[in-house]
Formats: sequence, C-alpha cells, structure tokens
Amino acid sequence: MSQTAVVTGDQLTDALRALDVNFILGGKSQQAFLHKTPARLIAALAESDEARLRLSLIPLFLEHPEFAARVKAAAKKLSPPARLTLQCYYTAAVWLGKKYQPHKPLLPDHFSHELGLTPAADVDENLRALAQRHKELSGRRINWLGAYQHAAQVWQKGREFRVVE
Repeated sequence: MSQTAVVTGDQLTDALRALDVNFILGGKSQQAFLHKTPARLIAALAESDEARLRLSLIPLFLEHPEFAARVKAAAKKLSPPARLTLQCYYTAAVWLGKKYQPHKPLLPDHFSHELGLTPAADVDENLRALAQRHKELSGRRINWLGAYQHAAQVWQKGREFRVVE
C-alpha cells in the first residue's frame, strides 16, 4: 500500500473543489493542499475505498488535462487494482474528451495499448470496448460504460453550474 492511504475522503473532496471539479458535494475546507500535488492526488483517488472518489478521476482529467503529465508516474506506484482503475478511467477521459471537447487539446492516450485495446475512429466504439475490457480485467460485472458516461454528464453539469454562479 502506498503512502496515499492516509488521505481521507474529505481531503480528496476538498482538493477536487479547490480545482473546480464539481463532481462530489462538499469540499469546503480552507485547508485544501492536495490539489497542489497532482501525482499524489491522482494516486489517492485511484486508491480510494469510495467508488465516487475513484470515478472523479474522469472529470479531474477532463477539467485538468495538464495532469496527464503525471498519470504514468502515478500509475507505476499503485497496486494492481488501483492501477487498473486509473488506467481505465484515464482512458475513458481521453475518449470522452474527444467526444465532448473536440476543440480543446486532447489528452494523450497513455494506456490503451497496455489495456489491450486498439483505438478506432469512433469514440463511442472505443468507450464500449474499454468498458468490456474493464469488466474482463477487473472481474466485476459493473456497467462501466454507464459509469464513464455518468462521470462526464455530472462534470458537464458542474461546469454549467460554475458558469451560472
């Protein structure tokens, strides 16, 4: 287990809020510091016991594509299950970014090859293939595609909410 195990859910929520990632309710502490160490934040989210915090990796990468520079280093330090979570959620963010932010700089595709995927031109096809591979590699019968889409939808609503404020 890595040193990120001591990070609490509240600290993760505070860091996300400090980065304007409005995915999880809460995050009102003025003591937020974790957002200043992206690799540690990424690793702590991937290792979280809470599914909602793990899933927040997708909106984090969509909102902060500059964090892609830290994702490979963070992945190397994680346990196999946390690494798989990070790889799959990051890859989902890559393709969701192409779908919902086609005019913004794209996240580099760091993990599809490691996951045994060959990206196609169709973003939705890539997301479906990723969801199937995520199910196979994790051994968990979860609607991964629905989870990826949910993360993107909540992220978009959070962005809209920020604009209205």
